[in-house]
Amino acid sequence: MSIASQIAPVLPSLRRHARAIAGSQTSGDAYVGAMLEALVEDPSMFDQSADPKVEAFRLLSTMWPSLHVNAETEAGQQWEKAAARKLAALTPLARQAFLLVAVEEFSNAETAAILGQDEADVSGLLDQAAREISDQVRTRVLIIEDEPLIAHDIETLVADLGHDVTGIARTHAEAVSLANEEAPGLVLADIQLADGSSGIDAVNDIIKTFNVPVIFITAFPERLLTGEKPEPAFLITKPFVADMVKAIVSQALFFDRAAGSQAAA
Repeated sequence: MSIASQIAPVLPSLRRHARAIAGSQTSGDAYVGAMLEALVEDPSMFDQSADPKVEAFRLLSTMWPSLHVNAETEAGQQWEKAAARKLAALTPLARQAFLLVAVEEFSNAETAAILGQDEADVSGLLDQAAREISDQVRTRVLIIEDEPLIAHDIETLVADLGHDVTGIARTHAEAVSLANEEAPGLVLADIQLADGSSGIDAVNDIIKTFNVPVIFITAFPERLLTGEKPEPAFLITKPFVADMVKAIVSQALFFDRAAGSQAAA
């Protein structure tokens, strides 16, 4: 298989990544174009035995410092406009690691290969990005969870990121009441609550009043991922690991996604 045929399916995501790093659509596309021109001159730079997507991103990351294009200050696409200021404030390598994992959905191992880092270094970079993002988007978090130990764990993780927990609700009614007492900036919700009520219903009631991102944390992801109704943008499956919760909290706040289409009826 030719290098061109291996890279072609990867180009849309490669351009998206370059645009995010460069801060504009035009500059990002120019970086990818310069990389492709260099690859035409020296095809041996591309390891055809490796995963094509990982290799394409690795090559862009490796060549980035030596590529020279005219940078723009204004982001091109809508999501870039919303995120450009926050991206610019992140430490460059931490920003790149965050984008590779949060946007391009590479694993930590793949991200390590792309950046030429150890997996432990990538974990450190993601933690750094999470802290830097949290410094920018510190907010009030409402936790809807009926299991005390899990609720405590989530509260600790959220507090570690610098956010304030407004309360922990065990039922639908408690969740709506707490939201009305103090408007949340983020909701983390289980879907099956203590009195048999639904966290999904609680979220749907809350977002009628508050335009707020929602993360569902549940042992029953199949109830939300049906393909038949609007599905959540952010979903964590129990049992969860701390790094996953921190990363998705940071991701949800970073991209300012409203919850209007996140909850399922």
